[in-house]
Amino acid sequence: MMRNKKGPGRLAGTLVFSASVLALWAGAAWAEGAKIGALIPITGDLQAYGEVSLNGIRLAADEINAAGGVLGGNLEIKVGDTQTNAQSGIDAAKKLVSIEGVVGIVGALSSGVTIPVAKSVSSSSGVAQISNASTSPVITNLEDGDYLFRSVPSDAFQGVALAQVAKEAGFQNLSVLYINNDYGEGLAESLDAAFGKMGGKISASLAYEPGNASYRGELSKAAGAGGEALVLIGYPENGITILRQALEEGYFSKFIFGDGMKAPEIIDAIGAQYLDGSSGTAPQAMSDSEPAQHFAKAYAAKFGDKTDKPYHDTAYDATYVLALAIEKAGKADGKMVRDALREVASAPGEKVFPGEWAKAKKLIAEGKDIDYVGASGSIDFDSVGDVAGTFAHWMIENGQIVTKKVFEPKM
Repeated sequence: MMRNKKGPGRLAGTLVFSASVLALWAGAAWAEGAKIGALIPITGDLQAYGEVSLNGIRLAADEINAAGGVLGGNLEIKVGDTQTNAQSGIDAAKKLVSIEGVVGIVGALSSGVTIPVAKSVSSSSGVAQISNASTSPVITNLEDGDYLFRSVPSDAFQGVALAQVAKEAGFQNLSVLYINNDYGEGLAESLDAAFGKMGGKISASLAYEPGNASYRGELSKAAGAGGEALVLIGYPENGITILRQALEEGYFSKFIFGDGMKAPEIIDAIGAQYLDGSSGTAPQAMSDSEPAQHFAKAYAAKFGDKTDKPYHDTAYDATYVLALAIEKAGKADGKMVRDALREVASAPGEKVFPGEWAKAKKLIAEGKDIDYVGASGSIDFDSVGDVAGTFAHWMIENGQIVTKKVFEPKM
């Protein structure tokens, strides 16, 4: 029988080919990367804040990917539109987890969406969720399996900040209209308690339902109670309607706003001549810090300008700390990522700032502790996933939103 002289050559070639395939497969498996979800209101009442939050998320991902990525691959962002609606938010979150395969979620913005998502999706699916804008005090004690965090301080603090701003403006008697959800109710209650301790009086505190054509009934009751100014706790879409009707009917001419109304859209819709002198509060970092300055410059360079709206820096930080936790965990596993969140954002550890992904990645690889200090301030999660923070006292002057000071509320 004649021997096939090509046999050994074919075998060798097959082995070389197989080794190459295995090498490629191993490389692909190692270059795992990770996906996180952006649960953002592209539509609905909080649409005005959705775009800037998404910008913050994408800026963080771009910086991370440019400096080596996560787990040897890219950090991918998958977007779900909450429509500022609880059921839509739940549906979007389920798709992000079960279809897109995300290992963490940034969002939602509204507390009224974040809470049901945490209860029915992230906690049951074992996926860490960091809200960049949900401030309701209800979140602090929520039964969420320790899967819900936030990079923005609770309204337990903002209510005190709002009360201080009102007192400094010389008001002794206020009327409050708040959106009927967890955010509105929580901030209104916090303001009521804090303003009372400062010797002030809340003459009326009334909930309003979003989506109504008229709020004249609520405004009439609020004005009849004798408040010197109207505190409006809500969002731009319905807030604009309330402001317009308050002015048209002569119910109020002086206004104080919660953070949900810090948007240039309200000035454009109502007119600077009617809103100049109005004040408000919103979570904001000390602008002279190195992390805040890096973020401001990077955001302006990428998106063309700064923004007066809140929550883009907290969205950036939520994305950054999720990515750090994934890198620390060593794999895209929900529980492991959750357990690593406090490790990468709390002392002790070497300080890591925004834009220092390569440094952080190297320290993690060396087995060293890190402490991420965010663009929005400390992201030192406490035992329930909350963070402390500072607030801006902002004012509308000559049709522009101007930060008067950044301060820590005196509890």
